[in-house]
This record gives sequence, structure tokens and C-alpha cells, in this order.
Amino acid sequence: MQKRPWYKIEEEEKVASPTLLVYPERVEQNIRTMIEMTGGAEKLRPHVKTHKMAEIIELQLKHGITKFKCATVTEAELLGRCKAPDVLLAMQPVGPNIGRYLDLVAEYPDTAFSTLTDHESSIVQIGTQARERSIKVPLYLDVNVGMDRTGIRPSEKARSLYKMISEHDWLIPAGLHAYDGHIRNPDIIERRKVCNAAFEAVAQMRTQLEKAGFPVKEVIAGGSPTFPIHAKREGVIASPGTTLLWDARYSESFPDMNFQVAAVLLTRVISKPAESIFCLDLGHKSVAPEMDFPRVRIFGMDHAEQVGQSEEHLVLRTDDTTDIPIGEVYYAIPMHICPTVAKYPEALTVVNGRVTGTWKVAARDH
Repeated sequence: MQKRPWYKIEEEEKVASPTLLVYPERVEQNIRTMIEMTGGAEKLRPHVKTHKMAEIIELQLKHGITKFKCATVTEAELLGRCKAPDVLLAMQPVGPNIGRYLDLVAEYPDTAFSTLTDHESSIVQIGTQARERSIKVPLYLDVNVGMDRTGIRPSEKARSLYKMISEHDWLIPAGLHAYDGHIRNPDIIERRKVCNAAFEAVAQMRTQLEKAGFPVKEVIAGGSPTFPIHAKREGVIASPGTTLLWDARYSESFPDMNFQVAAVLLTRVISKPAESIFCLDLGHKSVAPEMDFPRVRIFGMDHAEQVGQSEEHLVLRTDDTTDIPIGEVYYAIPMHICPTVAKYPEALTVVNGRVTGTWKVAARDH
């Protein structure tokens, strides 16, 4: 008897499409791999933005991971509900989100919340509201190491901001945060070289601050592409996220990392409108559409070219559609899993080919 492919489910005719499938055993193996790569759970602060699910947080807690990172107040609230011991909101809170963040600190006293900043005005605003509520707020300084998305470049001005945090009565200097998501060299040797060069400024800044009498309790560095490099640094906490579910883009780009794809989309053929053309129910609303084609890798459909996508449709071209019946089920790995997960209210869990339940994507809203 031919062995069933790992991703394929029994009774697929009972599952509506498009649907997000998650494989808990593979998620747990990815957690074990993360811990093995760092040498201990204490060196990890995984990001929850990829999955946004309580059950995956609980799996990590079971394996001894106590520190987490998130991007939204809703994700931080989910971590509080899961009783995560240590949570970093890695998005500088502005406007009403400062108050929402401080509400969480008060509501979940058993969780040690922290956030980050990169500008004097934010330090003043967060500090003012912390004083008004009599809440001490740990703040990381967000350091820009070349991505130019957030953070402040290592400089005298950056050191002055850290000093400003340290000298505030209601703020606690928590350390430095440096995200280098722009470093994506497929070759691990080249990736390490570029990553080390970018991180050197952070290491120098830490030394300078500590010599000036401003302790840097923790340095958090990297995402998934540079995880293998930061995982080996002494005194640095690594914060991967995509490693928990993995996806097609990272599998192809970073073969040096031994993570398993743990999330798959189930889709169906809904039309064959012209010769050599067929359409799947996998539109913008079902899979991350921000990159060029292909948007997914479809098992058994390597020969088909993805040529168009709209809200509900993914159009493909192939030489012959004769053997592709209407209603045929296909399984697809997203190229970018993080925003894809956020499109689904829940995922079906699959163990040994059987659908075993559902996991709510609990933090998909802002």
C-alpha cells in the first residue's frame, strides 16, 4: 500500500476550501529544533506574529520557553491570557496604544511586560503615562542595523536615548533590540558575514553604555533568516518567528535550517475557463499576495504557472488540463506564512492524516 503523503488528510471531501491546516507534531519538532540550535530555551524569545495561536504558545511553554515577542497589543494580550512569564511588545506604542499597553500591564500582573522605543518623544509620552498610573515600564532601545524600518542607528544620540530611559523615575532600561530582517543571503557563509558586520555596532554600543555606567540587561537580535547566527552568540537572545510553521520561501532560501513545514492550505479547482487554464479558490483573501508569483507551492503541480490572482481566485496555466477535474483537491505551502495565517479565523489540526480539532487564530485582529 502506498504511504499517504504527510500533508494529505483523510475524508478531505468533508473539509471546505480554502482551509488552513496545521500539523502539531511538526510544530513541536520545530520547537525542539529551535531549542537545540540555541543550546537552551532560556536563549529564545520567539515571535508569535507567525501563528497567533494560544496552543502554539502553550507548546512552547511546555518545552521551557518563557520569553516571547509580539507585534500588536492583541498578541500581547493573548500571551497574557496564556500566562507567558515575559512578553516584549516589539512595536513602539504610539497614540492610544500606549494606554492599551499599560492596561495589559495592570490586567496581567503575573506577566512581565516590556516594550521598545526609538525616539525621545515616545520616551516622554510613555514615561508620562507610566507616572500617571504609577506603573514602572521596562523599555528596550530599538536599534536600526540596516533595515531602515524602525529603530535608531547606533550613535551618540542613541546612547543618549538609553541614558534618558535609565534616568527616568518610571522607566527601566531593559536592553537593546536589533531586528535584521533585511539580511537574507541564501548562502549561510555570506549571511553570517553580513550579519556579524551589522551586529558589531550593537555589540560596541552595549560595551560603551556599560562602561558609562548604564547596564544593558539583555540584547535581543535577529529574526528567522539570521537565527542560526544569533543563536550561537554569548549574551544574546534570539527571536525567530517563522521557524515555528516555516513556509515555501524560507525552505527554498535557507536550506541550512532544518525546520519542517507545519502549515498547509487545502484548495480546490473551481473552474477551467479556457484551454490550458484552470482556477483554484485561493485568492488574495486566502493567501499572502504581496509578493510576485508564485504565491504558493502546490504539491503535484510544479509544472503549472501562476498567472493571475484576485480576491477569491488563483489562476494557473499548464499544458494540459484534461486530468484536472473540477473539484479536485490540492495542497499548497504558502510562500509567506505569517500574513496568510492572519486571514483565517481558525486552523484545522492534523495528526497522522486525520483532522483532530481546531486551533483559533486568536490574535488576528488589531
